[in-house]
Amino acid sequence: MEMLSQIKDKDYIIRSHERCKNIGIKKDMVYSKKIISGSELQKKLELRRELSITAEPFINQLYNFVKGSNFFSMLTDEEGCILSVIGDEDILSEAFSFKMVPGAYMNEENIGTNAMGTSIAEKRAVQISGKEHFIKAYHRWTCSGAPIRDPEGKIIGSLDLTGYSENVHSHTLGMVVAAVNAIEKMLCIKKCNEELKMSKIYTETIIDSIPAGILTVDLDGNIKSINNYIMKMFGFSRVEMKRMKIWNLFDGWERVKEALYTKNLFLDEDVFINSRRNKLQFNLSAYPLYDNKQSLRNIILTFKEVKKVRKLANRIMGRRAIYTFDKIIGENKEFLETIEYAKKIADSKSTILIMGESGTGKEIFAQSIHNHSGRREEPFIALNCGAIPKNLIESELFGYEEGAFTGAKSGGHPGKFEIADGGTIFLDEIGEMPLDMQTRLLRVIEESTVNRIGSADEILVDVRIIAATNKDLTDEVAKGNFRKDLYYRLNVLPLRLSPLRQRKEDIPLLIEYFMNRISKRLNKKKVDISKEHMKKLMQYEWRGNVRELENFIELIINTEYIPIGRNRKEIEVDIKNNINKTDDECYKLEHVEKEHIKRILNICEGNITLAAKKLGIGRNTLYRKLRKYNIDSSIFEQCNETEQQYDRKIAP
Repeated sequence: MEMLSQIKDKDYIIRSHERCKNIGIKKDMVYSKKIISGSELQKKLELRRELSITAEPFINQLYNFVKGSNFFSMLTDEEGCILSVIGDEDILSEAFSFKMVPGAYMNEENIGTNAMGTSIAEKRAVQISGKEHFIKAYHRWTCSGAPIRDPEGKIIGSLDLTGYSENVHSHTLGMVVAAVNAIEKMLCIKKCNEELKMSKIYTETIIDSIPAGILTVDLDGNIKSINNYIMKMFGFSRVEMKRMKIWNLFDGWERVKEALYTKNLFLDEDVFINSRRNKLQFNLSAYPLYDNKQSLRNIILTFKEVKKVRKLANRIMGRRAIYTFDKIIGENKEFLETIEYAKKIADSKSTILIMGESGTGKEIFAQSIHNHSGRREEPFIALNCGAIPKNLIESELFGYEEGAFTGAKSGGHPGKFEIADGGTIFLDEIGEMPLDMQTRLLRVIEESTVNRIGSADEILVDVRIIAATNKDLTDEVAKGNFRKDLYYRLNVLPLRLSPLRQRKEDIPLLIEYFMNRISKRLNKKKVDISKEHMKKLMQYEWRGNVRELENFIELIINTEYIPIGRNRKEIEVDIKNNINKTDDECYKLEHVEKEHIKRILNICEGNITLAAKKLGIGRNTLYRKLRKYNIDSSIFEQCNETEQQYDRKIAP
């Protein structure tokens, strides 16, 4: 009825002709004033690609109804620009001679009254025949057109069916309107589907962002959906889990169902999961999913790690990386190039081997690489292969099961590789690693799995390995102390750090940095160093590199305030004289360091922990220096005895 009333009401013809006169359309026109082609047309087609794709099957169906009757159909955009044309060959050839082709604008402003342009202007379905067209060239046509609206009701195009004037029929417009209705419904369906798709993605993204394993199960125990986190927790792929029954994962399924059937809560229960990594303990909560009749249909299970291994990594077995590249000090050209190279390789999965003398900052670079990578939010675990007894290094790296050996902890203990899963492990002094451990490390690199001591189960780990050494590993390989295959596995991305003596221009910068930081930490005044003395410091070899320089700055800051009965100026002169003396053994930096260590040990009453803390170095480093300087054995023994007493005092 609406369509018929639109045909009978021809007032839109009068309004359209008035508009054509007002804008100056000439009746003897033949072609549209605006026809685009090439890249401009391509952009237009791409812009309305969704409309063209959606409308195509309905336009084809519309044409099939009139095929062989000398009709053609056109689709336009909201500006009346023709997007596509389909029709009988004879009439289509005639239309093309009037340049009614893709790219031609059929709006009233460019070609006068016609079904496409007028339907858009009037925002309604129209039929225009013969002399109702404003220009004479179109008097031979009968056109039926209707605007196409998007789901929000905005006009985005028009559909037209054109034939010769003698073939005019009201049913023609009816077919066009029906096709337009179908196109608009399909656009609504597509929008709904897109919204549902986005809603699904949105929901899945939220669920995947939750740091807990989540899965849904039907009442027959079939796993229906899982989030990404649960795959990491259990070590199974999505496909593997979808093929499982829920009781393949844990034994308490019937207990969960019984609780939910009786409307009871099932929250924060500890269960053991048969994961790929062996039997692990998790915290389980279950939530019912009811249908509209309040019948139980599915169950949501959420699993949380009983021990947040990664979050406890700092306190238990390692620490997070604190250094970043912007904290590394230096202006030496080669050193800056090394930093840029380290940044480039930071996000790679390949193994890095950092080479350099002791004290050049190998761990600082390792931490900076970790913090510059996509693993920055994951653990950074450091292990000094030279500081751990050979009989303990295996359990430190790979962990152990309960009862694996005498003294093994109840429940077992994860190794460094498990703790570092997802992050980075830094193996310092890799050249000190025993040969049998080198074999196991090679297997970890090649297979990305570890086995705890006392267990045959393989644990998948995703760990970036950064190794460091102050030795020439090629020499160690030649001597038989280091496996050649492991060396090549580690040396995928080599990074060599220059000793301080090769970047002397950085010494003043480092001195200024350490002077500010250490004086602030110790709450002491900074020591002024003259140009003459700075020059001598730059000429010094610094065999201990940056670490030696740092210790030296702490030494002169501390000794300036030692109460030895002299004023500040006398002490400063004494320090400067020490710098000037280069021949006498008593004034060499190593001698000064040795005496300072003895002095601090005396202050700390032989307590190694406190002495190392005051010196700003690790206990193992202090032990090495005691051996290096051959400090009196009675002091060494006193240190150990005092250390044992101190440990007993602070033991829980």
